[in-house]
Amino acid sequence: MRSASQRQNSEGHRKRLRQKFLKSGLEGFHDYEIVELLLTLGTPRRDCKASAKEVLKKFGSLRSVLEAPAEELSTVYGIGSNNVIGLKLAQAIALRYLRDKVVGQDFLRSSEEVIDYLRLNLRDRNREVFLVVFLNGRNQIMAMEELFAGTLNTSAVYPREVIERTLKNKAAALVLVHNHPSGNSQPSTEDLKITKRLKDAADSIDVTIHDHIIIAGDNFYSFADHGIL
Repeated sequence: MRSASQRQNSEGHRKRLRQKFLKSGLEGFHDYEIVELLLTLGTPRRDCKASAKEVLKKFGSLRSVLEAPAEELSTVYGIGSNNVIGLKLAQAIALRYLRDKVVGQDFLRSSEEVIDYLRLNLRDRNREVFLVVFLNGRNQIMAMEELFAGTLNTSAVYPREVIERTLKNKAAALVLVHNHPSGNSQPSTEDLKITKRLKDAADSIDVTIHDHIIIAGDNFYSFADHGIL
């Protein structure tokens, strides 16, 4: 059991961390201090410094900690379900922020920001996910929806459902997106086939497909950049 002086020192340390953040943001913070601050959201009265250093040692970087599955984070001594909430909340807020930042923007002018969001959202999925970005007649992003999820190597994509969501969103153009958990960004034969099927289906209702983007880790492949669309 900790002594009164130990508890007081721990409380003082947490208070200093919070004041430092409120004053200067994350400027000057070590990665373990950022993790420690997030862990205290779940257990505000407990010293989380040792756990923060341990989880960074296990996963190697701040990014890897935030992206780690909750069940793996919980294997680190001193980190329970309450602590995990703070870590996963930070990642979820970052995703929501990036998504909200690009909705309403011209896709052609803000494609780099869209790619940043897609990388963060899809690069660490262990299954293929197929997502569609719906654009209006001015190429502004109206919505982004995950429509299909598959196994490690393939996902079942149904053109009829893509067209139904296109009509529901009253979209004038689309950007197709999916991830390759293998880390290889090159399109497969199936990727090429489904792209053609979706393009034919979209053409039938006078909707343009601007691009099909494959996210593979930190890399991506653009069908449009390679002249396929």
